[in-house]
Amino acid sequence: MIGLFGSGAVGSRAGSGVGSRVLGTRRRRVPARPAPGTVLAEARGLRVRLGGREILRGVDLSARAGEVLALVGPNGAGKSTLFAALAADLTPDAGTVCLAGRPAADWSAPELALRRAVLPQSTALSFPFPVQDVVRMGRAPWAGTVREDPHDSGAEDDTAVAEALAATETTAFAHRPFSALSGGERARVALARALAQRTPLLLLDEPTAALDLRHQELVLRICRERAAAGDGVVVVLHDLGLAAAYADRVAVLHEGRVAADGPPEEVLRDELLTRVYRHPVEVFPHPRDASPVILPHRPARG
Repeated sequence: MIGLFGSGAVGSRAGSGVGSRVLGTRRRRVPARPAPGTVLAEARGLRVRLGGREILRGVDLSARAGEVLALVGPNGAGKSTLFAALAADLTPDAGTVCLAGRPAADWSAPELALRRAVLPQSTALSFPFPVQDVVRMGRAPWAGTVREDPHDSGAEDDTAVAEALAATETTAFAHRPFSALSGGERARVALARALAQRTPLLLLDEPTAALDLRHQELVLRICRERAAAGDGVVVVLHDLGLAAAYADRVAVLHEGRVAADGPPEEVLRDELLTRVYRHPVEVFPHPRDASPVILPHRPARG
């Protein structure tokens, strides 16, 4: 289950016996909603070595409430490694990672699961659970919280699951087994699980990789809606056009460092992108809203 859902979401139904045993019986307080601009995740001097190679080399980066932060860069630049460190799923060799104002190591897994939801790249599940049950797994962290009404029959969980299914356009196959879905459908169900978790920080690693054009746009619109509602969103993207259109901030990673960090119109420049991607890139303003349009140079046909 960890491969699909990250370290924070376990169990099958919030409030169930299984969820209570996994997450413990101590009553936990639900974190307060963060004020706009609050730093939800922060890396300082982050260094990570994997397989004898230094992947991250002194990275400083923060994710804030009310914004979408896109991590972009070429293959091997360190995006997913930085993502895993910010999610507290990877321990750095040096430097610090803080979540909700505390060192990541100070949070237990159940407490972390109330503060950040993680969508990893892979979507593997060994058993043929129905889609709605997979999405309901996102509610497991709420079992045993002081907010939970002991007389409630699960209406809040049902609402969260229904809204997540509707947002990701997966309601129509809620009763189908997860294993029977296409790759793109599985990706949307995995996103629905993360949305149902309803945490202040949403971390998505390449959520559009398996999706068609319509659903790529849908996922990034969801990111914008979450940010507008006051949440923080960190999303790893390969599509620079999506990053330019939907992100409030873009961090460009290159050889294990943050080469640039700021608003898309300031960061996504042809000189920087050409150097980082080692391919000629042209950036020009969109004629309607002046947002950056990024195109690689291609040989003329014919």
